Amino acid sequence: MLELPDSWTWDFWLADTGAEYHLFFLRASRALLDPDRRHYRASVGHAVSTDLVNWDLLPDALVPSDSPAWDDLATWTGSVVQDSAGLWRMFYTGVSRAEKGLVQRIGVATSADLIHWRKDPEGALLQADPRWYERLDLDNWNDEAWRDPWVMPDPNGEGWQMLITARAATGPADDRGVIGHAHSHDLTEWHVQPPLSEPGAGFGQLEVPQSEVIDGRAVLIFSCLRGELAERRKQAGHSGGVWIAPAASLVGPFDIDAAQPLTDDSLYAGRIIQDRTGRWVLLAFRHREPDSGFRRGPSDPTPLRSGHLHGLPSLPLPHPSPWV
Repeated sequence: MLELPDSWTWDFWLADTGAEYHLFFLRASRALLDPDRRHYRASVGHAVSTDLVNWDLLPDALVPSDSPAWDDLATWTGSVVQDSAGLWRMFYTGVSRAEKGLVQRIGVATSADLIHWRKDPEGALLQADPRWYERLDLDNWNDEAWRDPWVMPDPNGEGWQMLITARAATGPADDRGVIGHAHSHDLTEWHVQPPLSEPGAGFGQLEVPQSEVIDGRAVLIFSCLRGELAERRKQAGHSGGVWIAPAASLVGPFDIDAAQPLTDDSLYAGRIIQDRTGRWVLLAFRHREPDSGFRRGPSDPTPLRSGHLHGLPSLPLPHPSPWV
């Protein structure tokens, strides 16, 4: 596992070249002393591995921009894809000093080698659309949620899809968490779409979403801690952590009401990926251990088995998507 003695590390995402796994992760100096201060000091670190266990540290991938800029305070969680020309694109979250880090946007950086990254000089690509999504309202929530972009090829070959941590524009304040959505034909021009899940499923937010097909079934994983659960989920005794929910396809609809815990809150911000044997494995950052407070770094991979899907209902296939 990756553990840096001088940095707190938390959310991460992966790119697989076929020969190496590239790990991109949020990091902040332990000289801050208090780990709760790490969020507004975050940059994007980088490491590489051939086995998802032993990691070699590489130069950082991204740091906050010079002010004034939409991402001049911190750079947060994202994902990496490769386009048809071989160019790597990192979609990431940024927050600004001017807005005190309260408004989240999504932007992109590009690289030919996964080592040297260049941010798009045009600025942010996407912001929450008030037709469907909650904008900043401190009476309802502590920020404007529009982050953690998970980008993937459209399963029907119609461009690219993006899943986003977002909140619906209506509903009880603690129960508005939804999977936000955007679509692009070319990875350059993006269009915000209605959410791929419904609010009212018991979550204030659904962090670091990812959808995959495992054993022939589409599933969504996301993360939510107890403090961000709606009251009915808390009363059911859930502690929070990494969750898994059934999906009709890689782009939903997602049945968040049927979500089940995949881990407890000792692990968070889970990612699933296939190892070199073809097994699906889960990695997550070590969020908490007994009597030791906030931990750091991604866990070693844990195989996902059919038992992790047990009890999840099978969902009917959706009608053709209206946005393609």
